[in-house]
Amino acid sequence: MTLRIVVCVKYVPDATGDRGFAEDLTTDRESVDGLLSELDEYAVEQALQLAEAADDAEVTVVTVGPEDARDAVRKALSMGADKAVHVEDDELHGTDVMGTSLVLAKAVEQAGYDVVVCGMASTDGTMGVLPALLAERLGVPQVTLLSEVSISDGTVTGRRDGDAATEELSASLPAVVSVTDQSGEARYPSFKGIMAAKKKPVESLDLSDLDLDSETVGLAGAWTAVDSAAARPARTAGTVVKDEGEGGRQLAEFLAGQKFI
Repeated sequence: MTLRIVVCVKYVPDATGDRGFAEDLTTDRESVDGLLSELDEYAVEQALQLAEAADDAEVTVVTVGPEDARDAVRKALSMGADKAVHVEDDELHGTDVMGTSLVLAKAVEQAGYDVVVCGMASTDGTMGVLPALLAERLGVPQVTLLSEVSISDGTVTGRRDGDAATEELSASLPAVVSVTDQSGEARYPSFKGIMAAKKKPVESLDLSDLDLDSETVGLAGAWTAVDSAAARPARTAGTVVKDEGEGGRQLAEFLAGQKFI
């Protein structure tokens, strides 16, 4: 049987750009370039490695986002994924992680899956809870924050590295897993892969295709909201300590005044 691997990826504002909020206090995605979340590249890589280790496998990339989010799935396809699903709907604007997990669950179910692979967090929201929420909505086990993952005989197995211990975890398929940035460097798309990605299928879906009501997503259905936002104050000049024999004392006094010592 074909092992059906689904990778959830996100199109995020470039972290090196000048990120901010739009007038409605949602993330401003118009004033800064976007790209495939770097942490999701590790998920794509591990999904491809799982596919390569299987006798027969298919990797499907799923994303939720505006029209430009198609760039994220194209990157994943150029890395080697087989096909993609892009959920796009104007009513999704302002959707929080709760709504996103609902939309992804519907899209994943429709695509069909044995294992869902996610990154450890997105580089914009950085909440890191979506894999758990997705597993709950799908009603399957979750094995999260793995630095190593493999599949054999209908079971997914992985290693989770903590500060004080290492855990070996496993779950029966179907399941949701998330991988960390310690799972292995993501491959670079080859020229052949980039050209091949242009011919790979990308299915477009909206809320009606997923049988979802607009009131359950977007700003109207969000469980969280930003009440206010202000620009970060400009950096001020620091304190300069000139050592003319008293530098050590002045430094100690400064540190004590800041309650560092």
